[in-house]
Amino acid sequence: MNVNQGPIPGQTSDLIAGINSLRKDLNAIILAHFYQVPEIQDIADFVGDSLALSQKAAETDAEVIVFAGVHFMAETAKILNPHKQVLLPDLEAGCSLADGCPPAEFREFVSQHPGHKVVSYINCSAETKAMSDVICTSSNAVKIVDSFPVDQPILFAPDRYLGQWVKKSLNRDMVLWPGSCEVHETFNEKKLVELKVNHPDAMVAAHPECPEAVLQHADHVGSTSSILSFARESDSRQIIVVTEPGILHQMQKENPNKELIPVPGADETCNCNECPYMRLNTLEKLYQCMAQRTPEILVDSDLAAKALTPINRMLELSR
Repeated sequence: MNVNQGPIPGQTSDLIAGINSLRKDLNAIILAHFYQVPEIQDIADFVGDSLALSQKAAETDAEVIVFAGVHFMAETAKILNPHKQVLLPDLEAGCSLADGCPPAEFREFVSQHPGHKVVSYINCSAETKAMSDVICTSSNAVKIVDSFPVDQPILFAPDRYLGQWVKKSLNRDMVLWPGSCEVHETFNEKKLVELKVNHPDAMVAAHPECPEAVLQHADHVGSTSSILSFARESDSRQIIVVTEPGILHQMQKENPNKELIPVPGADETCNCNECPYMRLNTLEKLYQCMAQRTPEILVDSDLAAKALTPINRMLELSR
């Protein structure tokens, strides 16, 4: 049954008031990723990276989970909470990494590597998760892979750049699925080096989904939460940020006296460094999905049960 939504608010303040009212009526929690637009981050109950959001989803007592992020994140929350309602403001908020790893093709890829343990980045579909031994995020990928004996062959999917970074960090060979994030792949070495030349005292913080040519110039490589921690702890007054610029909102709030310099995409005539899927969510859509209690994320129970095992293993290894 839909909540009585009343008149649709038109102003930001009215939308915020409406969302707050619905949050109370539904006993809902709003979870938002660091790549969401600032106004959604500011109204969320919790803002975090994929690992922290998964942990929060696993422990919440709320009856309704409103996920301001992308589809695989909301799907993971539903797998962790099969008896709760999970809402996503826009069903079209997908992920190029998840889309670039079709289940049928991945199943064939896995079958070609018998004896390999499958470690899948959380940026993938429930079907891919169900074929995995353990899930990881950029926060814990090195720890997850390192939990296996050194002689255990590993197949890592779907982000090859994250996989390459883990391989280099652990000096360990892995078979990599050839996927990538369409946003992080736009960052290139030339643009970064130009910024370093123009800001010689700046430190560089980069996400491991970036190509290896970019990461070799970084002073710090890590997840969004790790990049935020680096910015807080760094003595540098200038930080060049190589990830989706949505993170700058929280980073600037935490570091008001530091200059944060985002790296543009390869084509400076477009917003190629912004995730088009994350930006589909708006305050208006957030309000509407709560008022109408749709779009709702549903996952087949058998598939969810299979995907839950590797997710829970990740959560256990991350404690």
